[in-house]
Amino acid sequence: MASYHKLPAAVNARLRLWQHIIYLQPVCLRATLCSMKALLLNGSPNAAGNTYHALSIVAEAMNAAGVETEIVQIGAAAVQGCIGCRQCLKTGRCGMKDKLYSYIYDQLDSIDGIVIGSPTYFAGPNGSLCALLDRLYYSAGAKLAYKPGATVAVARRGGASTTLDRLNKYITYNNQPLVSSFYWNMIYGMRPGEVQQDAEGVQTLCHLGQNMAWVMQCLAAGPKHPQAPSPRAWTHFIR
Repeated sequence: MASYHKLPAAVNARLRLWQHIIYLQPVCLRATLCSMKALLLNGSPNAAGNTYHALSIVAEAMNAAGVETEIVQIGAAAVQGCIGCRQCLKTGRCGMKDKLYSYIYDQLDSIDGIVIGSPTYFAGPNGSLCALLDRLYYSAGAKLAYKPGATVAVARRGGASTTLDRLNKYITYNNQPLVSSFYWNMIYGMRPGEVQQDAEGVQTLCHLGQNMAWVMQCLAAGPKHPQAPSPRAWTHFIR
């Protein structure tokens, strides 16, 4: 049985190289690279289900590379979707101040990257997760812009590709670098913990965690991102 608790030797060798590279950086930059944080959003109603296990694989690889992580679960309670009130255009945050949205919103200024994970329901992400992300990205997308993002899909058998496609839409709409692995970020299992038996999926997500840490650290050490065009052009199909 594959386990995310034991990283392959090649992975550990690369992590040691990263630590050496970080050590060679100027002290001020080294402090920045060693204090980075990523938020991992568990879009499953099951707190200890396969989506949690999948995100834990990513988190462990990121931790080994020196990146702090926090897994936030959306819970099993109903999540309100966007109602188009546009209050966020005036205040910069959603007008419906539920605890889940508020907690994640309050983290956005202090994180350097985000990973969104979801189970696959009818070939798509959990509806509660999409309701949350619709509100979060519409009201606070600017706080995530230019911060690396990745998505993870968990499935029993099929539908993972369309789940990833739906989740990737949030990141690729928002000036965020989309981080990938050597295969699509999907892993398979039905009962809690079964994803650990998917050896290829475990390896894929482990490398995704490495890539997330690497991209976050490269962006922190590199030049400032370009500015989006202003004013933005809007072309509406119906006039």
